[in-house]
Amino acid sequence: MGERVGYELADGIATIAMDDGKVNALSPAMLDELFEALERAESDEAVVILTGRETTFSGGFDLKTFQSGDMDAVRAMLSGGARLTERLLSFPNPVVAACNGNAIAMGSFVLLGCDVRIGAQGDFKLGLNEVALGMTIPWYAIEAARHRLTPPWFDRCTVTGVLIGPDEAREAGFLDEVVPLDQVAERALEEARVLAGVSRSAHIANKLRVRERVLEGVRDGVKRIEGEFSEW
Repeated sequence: MGERVGYELADGIATIAMDDGKVNALSPAMLDELFEALERAESDEAVVILTGRETTFSGGFDLKTFQSGDMDAVRAMLSGGARLTERLLSFPNPVVAACNGNAIAMGSFVLLGCDVRIGAQGDFKLGLNEVALGMTIPWYAIEAARHRLTPPWFDRCTVTGVLIGPDEAREAGFLDEVVPLDQVAERALEEARVLAGVSRSAHIANKLRVRERVLEGVRDGVKRIEGEFSEW
């Protein structure tokens, strides 16, 4: 579909695969391609499987953009991340994450927006390490983490920036299930096939009811980034 995001549709299931040849940094260009792929999946009325490359789901936001000193580009990237979180949390069709390895910072927030998260066993790391990089977590991301993580892990992950393995990530709430790496894709496909049979109208109605508060918080976070408030 694009240079960084692939799209395959089969039997009503759209597989959206991030692959920038490195760590799947969520650069403005990657975010644009993800939005295009999700628009296409919605048009196709498809259940989505969102995955990465080899042993990386996503390493988070593009650090080169932060280091550029271009605050307009930074703001655009943060805004794109916030809107991607909102899009996933409110997507009209089921979304399954096939997390085939590391998911760090914004990569983990993408997981938090998906309906079902299948992760890979192995020496992988997941978590919110912004504090280790000297960064404050944006408000929208705080709300997404609060919604999906268990309270003790929510506090620890956001305040200390600890990176944890897949089994702890399941305990914390980043993942729903952990399987061997070579089974992640098939297990995600099995889950997508099951979800393809649910009522779409009931799915989205329940999703919006259950996530009403977190979506309000995420949308408030978008406003903060885009300039209606003085802080992110």
